[in-house]
Amino acid sequence: MTGYLTALVLAFAAIAAMRLAGLRGPMLTLASAALALGGAGYALQGRPGLSGSPRSAESRSAPLPATGARNALLGQFTVADRWLLIADSYQRRGNTRDAVGVLRAAIREHPRDYGLWVGLGNALADHARAITPAALFAFDRAEQLAPGYPAPRFFRGLALARSGMIEQGLAEWRAILAEAPADASWRPLVEEAILAVGGAPAQAGS
Repeated sequence: MTGYLTALVLAFAAIAAMRLAGLRGPMLTLASAALALGGAGYALQGRPGLSGSPRSAESRSAPLPATGARNALLGQFTVADRWLLIADSYQRRGNTRDAVGVLRAAIREHPRDYGLWVGLGNALADHARAITPAALFAFDRAEQLAPGYPAPRFFRGLALARSGMIEQGLAEWRAILAEAPADASWRPLVEEAILAVGGAPAQAGS
């Protein structure tokens, strides 16, 4: 269930991010079809119900990327972006341990960069395949550094939902929407994430 949920949430987030980037018409339809095809393949061949078989971090399959949602919420070409791209390259190869290590090293150099703390929270959750106290600490630290910014809470909600704590994840996302301006550029991304897990969006803030 968690695998299907993660794929669904990130597919919706990717579509919302493409819309925010200005993709429209046939190109958006084509990109959406590609995501749908990939999701159908996972639905047909994925087997998330099988019992776990612990493996080393190096032998795990790479976690589903959240790059589109991250770019929409954190921006690109920032100090954090360079480090996050390096961590992404490790994660795509299933080397989640080194992805965590890269981001910890980055935070030692830039301890007040909230984007790096968000990335560390994501990497820790991907490495453990569940939200952990260390991941929660990273998301909380990001929120302390950037109060009112949506990214720490959005990705904390995603990590909660991926860990089977769907109601807690929905509560995070609904709170973001309840406090956000109606014209916030990233609202569609959060709304799509809520719909993806069967929730109803909160009312827009003032």
